[in-house]
Amino acid sequence: MYADDDDLLLISGLQHLTFCERQWVLIHVEQLWAENFLTVEGGHLHENVHQIGSESRGEVKLATGLYLRSSKLGLYGVADMVEFHRDDERGVVIPGFKDKTKKWLPYPIEYKRGRKRWDNADEIQMCAQAICLEEMLGCSAPEGAIFYGEPKRRVKVALTEALRSKVAYKCDRARVLASGSDRPVYNYGKQCKNCSMREHCLPEETRLSARSLKYIEEIFKLKD
Repeated sequence: MYADDDDLLLISGLQHLTFCERQWVLIHVEQLWAENFLTVEGGHLHENVHQIGSESRGEVKLATGLYLRSSKLGLYGVADMVEFHRDDERGVVIPGFKDKTKKWLPYPIEYKRGRKRWDNADEIQMCAQAICLEEMLGCSAPEGAIFYGEPKRRVKVALTEALRSKVAYKCDRARVLASGSDRPVYNYGKQCKNCSMREHCLPEETRLSARSLKYIEEIFKLKD
């Protein structure tokens, strides 16, 4: 359990970590940040979603900008949007809702500006939000969705045990990297071109340094 705020990891950081451990270290350990057109567009999308606020649509209630926290995994953050679906069998009474006779099931929705990614970084981030909701409300969240801006549609995500295990692993991995007991895995590729942290990372130079260090380590292993 993580009770101290200083021990908490930012949920959105799990997306950075999955995308590139080097990026996560630069942002969340070295406290560096840089904007580009992609991060600016993404920021505007989140702002627009949060302005929706809270509203009801029949048997579905919408809430944006909800604060999230998990003491078990040591996570915190803000949900883009959470739909609460009426479900008297699996749901729970939600504090703040007027009708205390109805039960609701949380359905987290993460908003992304572009298309579905090649990795599962978005799914891990959204699943982490669901885990926080489950802990905070004392219920289950078996499914969520990711809204992608370019095709303008939702993609449903089943919150399986396998995906939940990946979230837990990423939390452990983040703490290992933050402690300095291991180096970040360098995820060099075409995705580096549009990374906002490119000027801080210097991927070509860092890649060569990492390969040289690995070569030296292998030499010493052979000598041992």
